Amino acid sequence: MAEFICRLGTPAGEVVTRTVEAPGVHEARVRLELEGFRVFNVTPPKTTGVSALTRLGSRGAHARVKANDFLLFNQLKRYVTYMRRNVGLRRKIRGALAYPLFLLFASGCMVTFLTIYVVPRMSELFSGFGSQLPTVTLIVVGLSRWLSTNVIWFGPLMIGGAIVLFLWSRTPSGRLRLNALVLKIPLAGSLVVQLSVAQVTRSLATLLAGGITLIESWEIAAESITNLELRRRSSAILPLIREGRSFTESLESASWLPPLALDMIGIGERSGSLREMLDEVALFYDAESEVRLEQLTTTLEPAILVVMGGVVVTILLAIYLPIIQSISGGAGVTGHP
Repeated sequence: MAEFICRLGTPAGEVVTRTVEAPGVHEARVRLELEGFRVFNVTPPKTTGVSALTRLGSRGAHARVKANDFLLFNQLKRYVTYMRRNVGLRRKIRGALAYPLFLLFASGCMVTFLTIYVVPRMSELFSGFGSQLPTVTLIVVGLSRWLSTNVIWFGPLMIGGAIVLFLWSRTPSGRLRLNALVLKIPLAGSLVVQLSVAQVTRSLATLLAGGITLIESWEIAAESITNLELRRRSSAILPLIREGRSFTESLESASWLPPLALDMIGIGERSGSLREMLDEVALFYDAESEVRLEQLTTTLEPAILVVMGGVVVTILLAIYLPIIQSISGGAGVTGHP
């Protein structure tokens, strides 16, 4: 008896993959047709088939699933829905972060203009005040003079540091550390987790609907996790599934999926409706991530305004406080009998 990987159409209209033991290809096909399946393909597992499309079929090599092969195992409707949701989510993230980033850029330009251009010119006015300047004025003027004097080397140093940081962030170790750091940021970390849950469950549901086995589906879907730290934590899941442990228990070992997602997936696995429940998890965390994204942007905007506004007010106080004190002192002297 030999094992054959069979791609079948169920009476319900779904495409599934099943392993069948039979003396030959013809016998396997006849047996499956008698069971009510529509047989699309019967393939010996050691030659081609679904395993050849993943790293399982290439003896551990880092082969990736080609777009044409992915479409072959998924109906055009599922794939389009999958891509539409991903593209729509990315657009929402860009749109939500556009205004806070613009606000931060504009505020930074204003502070730089005041510090490098306005304050040095006003400091000439303060030269006649001697040591009677307020402390905040002395600090702002000193910082402004230092920046103006050292801008020739400080500017290139900042640009060079930014380039080095960017290149470091493109390395595997640098990207891994930055991704791990993002998870510790309030609101942003939970947003990344929710986005990753929605992404991986949607990918997994799409692959299972196309007839790919759970092991191979998870191996492919795990690559859709963009956060490298979460992907690293998920690396222990596949060996546990191969050992025969339940899918939900294996996911729990990664220690990053929310308890609610694990409960929903567990219900789907026990009830035999894992694919449908994965779709529900993806939809739920899509909605949750939108709420979290709105919370993040509504928190960022006032935070940027408060911080940058405080910096601007401090600079303006440093400029006008000596003038106000001088006027007040002059008025006091003039009015004394």
